[in-house]
Amino acid sequence: MTLSERDRVGEQEAGAREVLERLRQASVNRSVDDMSRLYAVDAVHEFPFTAPGFPSRLEGRDEIVNWMTALWTTDTLRYERYRTLATYDTDDPETIIVEQEAVGTSASTGEFALPNIVVLTVRKGQIVRLRDYVNVLAAAAAIGRDM
Repeated sequence: MTLSERDRVGEQEAGAREVLERLRQASVNRSVDDMSRLYAVDAVHEFPFTAPGFPSRLEGRDEIVNWMTALWTTDTLRYERYRTLATYDTDDPETIIVEQEAVGTSASTGEFALPNIVVLTVRKGQIVRLRDYVNVLAAAAAIGRDM
């Protein structure tokens, strides 16, 4: 078995907690390749609480990764790490709920801690659905905007 085959097997066996950590690292590193490997081709990434001008639903790996990459190029918010406040299991062993903060630096306002809740569902080591309940008021404040 080659290294790339072992990596694929390892990714397929990864549970939701491990995939969450990989997602966080890909976000901190702004890695398009890592992000692409994490999302299933038909994944859905939703923002149930969103701000004007931001999508409430992204469908498919390409749309998700392209949207994230576009955000990274603005260099408005730079995530440096995540702080887990709580993690909850659900009836579905491949779905977890996580209370967390994205901690980083804003080009406009300096240091920030952006609270959010994530409902993450993983199948075969890839994200199939992510509901991202971002605190839109905190996000606006971090980039120096009023809502």
